[in-house]
Amino acid sequence: MGTWRGLRVAFILGSLFMILLIIAYWDDVGGFNLYPLQEPRRASPHPRTTAAPSRPTYAGRSQTSSPPATAPSATPLPEETGGAADARTEEEGKKKLAPREEETRADEEEKGRSRNAEDEREQEARKRRIGDVCSGKDAVEFPGRTRAFEQIPNRELDHLIVDDTHQIIYCYVPKVACTNWKRVMVVLSQSLISPSSGKPYTDPEAVPPDLVHNSSLHLTFAKFWRRYGSLSRHLMALKLQHYTKFLFVRDPFVRLISAFRNKFGRPNEDFYKQFGSVMLRRYGNVSGGLPETAAEAFAAGVKPSFQQFVAYLLDPETETESVFNEHWRQVFASRRWESLREIKTTARREVYRLCHPCQVKYDFIGRLETLETDAEHLLKLLEVDHLLRFPSGARNRTAASWERDWFAQIPIAMRRELYKLYEPDFEMFGYPKPDSTLHQ
Repeated sequence: MGTWRGLRVAFILGSLFMILLIIAYWDDVGGFNLYPLQEPRRASPHPRTTAAPSRPTYAGRSQTSSPPATAPSATPLPEETGGAADARTEEEGKKKLAPREEETRADEEEKGRSRNAEDEREQEARKRRIGDVCSGKDAVEFPGRTRAFEQIPNRELDHLIVDDTHQIIYCYVPKVACTNWKRVMVVLSQSLISPSSGKPYTDPEAVPPDLVHNSSLHLTFAKFWRRYGSLSRHLMALKLQHYTKFLFVRDPFVRLISAFRNKFGRPNEDFYKQFGSVMLRRYGNVSGGLPETAAEAFAAGVKPSFQQFVAYLLDPETETESVFNEHWRQVFASRRWESLREIKTTARREVYRLCHPCQVKYDFIGRLETLETDAEHLLKLLEVDHLLRFPSGARNRTAASWERDWFAQIPIAMRRELYKLYEPDFEMFGYPKPDSTLHQ
């Protein structure tokens, strides 16, 4: 019995001794720490290696050779040889590279600040010009310049798209990258489901362009009355005060040419029936009856010319308000109609406006001519640049070449009258008067 008890005591003591050895071993190599109140041991930032390419070398010896015993001060300690020496060499390398990297980084930051400052100055200049024109400092006069936003009929607010989630208001101008900006608004509002994923689109380029013009996808100010009733105007005022508002513009003549090419340069049944056939009957000297469809007309070589289109826009006998379709309607109206014939009601003139820049104080005015840089700047301003990228699009021909080619067959008198029609847009958005087009 005594022998058994002695064995048990020996076994227990042996076990305790082994545990103590294990603890001592692991604590020595840093496997774990049993002393939480002490500062834990920090691992070396660089792992130990046998090759140690960054380890300091000695003249006449390989890196694996032992240093002379007579120079103990030059001999790194084992811990230093494996980690600290590597770290020191790494630091020396960084110090050599740091000035160049810091200089490059500083240059990039300086360029970014300079670019942002330039963008801000340009935006201030664009907004200041609109303010000058709307306040009457500019010589150009136009109806409705001083009217209040509350006086604008609901039907004229259909181009102001609202995104409540990101507090954005976008006024779209047709033929000024509006398809891609509508795609952006669809993604931000999550108003369209992708049939492939069953979830809202997250990439603007993936949104089908033929769907974004469906008015049911967008919440506009014109729809507020049906949704909010008598509170609609009050809510509009609040959103105009607190939301970020933007629009994009384009050289008015180039936009006009783009609209003609898009709607009359290829068969379009709706525009042929509503506008093209009227132009051909009035100014085309077409003998016999006109083809009933756009496809038949184009197949027979019968289609409106750009000169006929301009004549249609300038014709004082054109009584229908739909003559100024949104694709070529001015962003702001001119006094041209008053000079051509007496206007009995202000509503006749007001229908031409799209974005009401004298009533809506836009925070950002972009241009198609600087679309890429303006889009990048705007997405950062809206704080959505981490969510999406603006879709890439085909580059347009320059304004100068378009005007030179397309206005070559237009009489000078018609060009000047057309300029009067779009003069407020030229002045308000800072586009130079096209003297070469108007005098050659």
